[in-house]
Amino acid sequence: MKASEITNLQGYLRSSLSNNLIKVMKRPNASDSVEVMIGDEFVGVIYRDDDEDEVSYQFHMTILEEDLPG
Repeated sequence: MKASEITNLQGYLRSSLSNNLIKVMKRPNASDSVEVMIGDEFVGVIYRDDDEDEVSYQFHMTILEEDLPG
């Protein structure tokens, strides 16, 4: 992903989720996705989908049962 896309995605997530601790960072070995962090904690991956000249982004977050309260 381009640096401008990463900046725009980070701004969008920070604004939408009201959390300025969100960081969007390049992944070491992938050009079609970025990592999403809150502070130092990894929370998910955003994938870029370019289909017939329409670009969209998919945010994937895994929640482990053991992390749920109760």
